[in-house]
Formats: sequence, C-alpha cells, structure tokens
Amino acid sequence: MASNLRSIAIYLPQFHPIPENDAWWGKGFTEWTNVAKAKPLFKGHYQPHLPADLGFYDLRLPEVRDQQAQLAREYGIYGFCYYHYWFNGRRILERPFKEVFESGKPNFPFMLCWANENWTRVWDGGEKNILLQQNYSEEDDRNHIRTLIPYFKDSRYIKIEGKPVFAVYRSTLLPNAHKTTDIWREEAQKEGLELYICRFESHGYIGKNFIEEGGFDAAIDFQPFGNFFNDFRNKKIHAFANPSLPNRVKNKINRLALKTFKEKEYRLLLEMQHKVWDYKEYVDYVTQQPLPEYKWFPGIAPSWDNYARKKKNYFMFKNASPQAYMKWLKHIVDSYKPKSLEENFIFINAWNEWAEGNHLEPCSKWGLQYLESTKEVLNS
Repeated sequence: MASNLRSIAIYLPQFHPIPENDAWWGKGFTEWTNVAKAKPLFKGHYQPHLPADLGFYDLRLPEVRDQQAQLAREYGIYGFCYYHYWFNGRRILERPFKEVFESGKPNFPFMLCWANENWTRVWDGGEKNILLQQNYSEEDDRNHIRTLIPYFKDSRYIKIEGKPVFAVYRSTLLPNAHKTTDIWREEAQKEGLELYICRFESHGYIGKNFIEEGGFDAAIDFQPFGNFFNDFRNKKIHAFANPSLPNRVKNKINRLALKTFKEKEYRLLLEMQHKVWDYKEYVDYVTQQPLPEYKWFPGIAPSWDNYARKKKNYFMFKNASPQAYMKWLKHIVDSYKPKSLEENFIFINAWNEWAEGNHLEPCSKWGLQYLESTKEVLNS
C-alpha cells in the first residue's frame, strides 16, 4: 500500500437467520429479505442492490467469511470493524464474529464497534416500537468490557501503539460517557491492557468537546451523516419547503409545480423532499471543506439508500458512482495528516450494508468498480 493510511471497512453481521428475527420479522429473515424486495421509487433510482461475486451469502459459513477477507485484502482494505451488539449481557448476531475469533480464520485484522442503539421495529434506534432496549449501569459497563478482553488480546485485533481500538456508535446515548470509559479503562488495566476508545461522529453530535467530555481518545467520522452533512443539507433545502417564505410565494410555487407534474408525481416529490440528495453534489461540497483539527479519523461512504429497509423515513443519495467515490477518497488521502504514525485510519462505511445501498462488496450494477477505485487511490 503506497499511502500510509489504514483503511477499515465497517462490517454488518446481519446476514444469517436468528431466532429473534424469526419472531419479529418472519421465519428465515435476514438483511437479504429487505434487499431483494426493494423496487425503484423513481426513474433512475438504483434498486434493488443485488450482490454479484459473493452472492446472497450466509455468514454462518466460514467459506464466505474467508472470501470476504480475501477480497478486502486484495483491494487494499486493512481490516474490518464489526458491529457488536450487547444488551445487558445479551448478545445478538454474535455468531459470525464469535466463529472468526474462535477459529482464528480468516487471518485478517478486526476491531469492534458497540452498536448501542435500541432495536426498534422501524430501524431507527429510537424510543418507540422497541424490540430490544439498552439499560445502562456501572455493573453492566464492567461486565461488558470484561467479555471483550479475550478479543482485545487476539493478535489480529487492530491496535494503536499496542492499544486495542474500541468504538461506540452512539456515545451520546450513554448516561455518563466519561464514567463508562473510565470503567472500561480500569477493567482493561487489570488485564494489562490500555484501551484506545473512539466515538462515531454523526447526526450533529460532532466536535472536540464530545471527545473530551466522554473521555474518548478520538472520533470517527461516520459518513454520510458525519462532518459536513448538516451544513450541506441546510444549504440545499428546497425553496418551496423553506418555512421563512411567505405563503403567497409558496402557493405560487406549488401551483407551478402542479402544472409541471401530474398530481401523483408531485405528491411523491413533496414526500421525497429532504430525503433524496445528490451524491456528486455532496462529494463536491465535502472535498472543498477543511478537515477538522482535533483527533479525528476521516470517513467515507460509497453511497447511501435505505429505502429497502425504511419505506417511509428513508434517506438516499442519487447519482452515486465509483468515480465520485474515488474523488472523495483521493481528497481524504491527499488532505488527511495523521496525528501519529499509527493513528492513521480511514473508515469506509460500509463493507456490506446492502439494505442501506452502501457497500464495497461487488453488486450487479458496478461489479468490482468500488473496490478497484479504493485500491487505485490507496496505492497511488
């Protein structure tokens, strides 16, 4: 790898059946269930996202996990960041990573991110229609980190200067983040380990103060909802949705729009306001912004379209392409200056978020192009 950066792809373990999903969504449910039934919403809408080289795989199969690691390594990915689910001692979707750990295969670097949201029926991590709920406590913090110690000691675990890197998806949900990170460090030190703890930055909870107040070592940019997104969105709000406009102006715009589109089409356009954005425009905006000065690892997303998972409160980018992604990645490689020799990560969201239209794994439309773009930039 020509660049001095280590690219880590975020990895979703949802692609195998479990009893909980059978009960909630129907027998045999996996993430592929949502993926396969998606339909285009408008002309040019890329749906469904269908897998190519690896097919509709089952992550219970070690052969699949080996193929994923081989493909990732071949195209310049340093390691995987597995989502880890913990609900007060209850683990879920743990089998793929558990078998990776216990078998020693694949021999490919990994780290964990605690996906600490509630599980809900509407896939939003919120407080309604809860299927599995997080209940935080000091005792749970201690029990949680103790179960992770064996993973941290694995030779494949991703480290910075010998410190295992552990991430939290939504640190602002922790009642007292600094207390939690202090407990984690205390328990790890009992085992002779010093941790490097990160928080994902997203949905406006961005900045140095969140790192300091939570006792974290660094932040990870969770794109496309990390740095720059809120500013971009606010600048692109459609004029006829602007609440500051006088009603007479909005009514005139509505009348003109109704003349242009059939009423059904127009209602769909209204529904899609603030839900469909142009990926190329976002990349153009992001690549013109200075990178943060605080300790922060840049992130990038190949695309985003969670319409397959959310039929109402979806969000998507149109016009995503390997070429636009390559422009964004090159900007990161050219602009990002690691704070130290080993604090040199780029986080790619994601390796296999198929129901969010967001994946490096080959698909029927783009084949290997996203991976080829990744390799070309990282090797340049």
